[in-house]
Amino acid sequence: MKLAIVQCRSAIGKSRGQQETVRALGIRRLNQPVVHEDSPQIRGMIRKVSHLLRVREIEN
Repeated sequence: MKLAIVQCRSAIGKSRGQQETVRALGIRRLNQPVVHEDSPQIRGMIRKVSHLLRVREIEN
């Protein structure tokens, strides 16, 4: 299973760790979708900045 992740709120004004987590997910700008394999590491990153993201599951 894969996850489609979209940043729907800005990371400006958030902690440096949250900004770096968004960047580590491969997101560069608002409303840009990125696709990742579902893994515990990716789920943890999503959980850390879940208030900034929209996530949906994609079947292979």
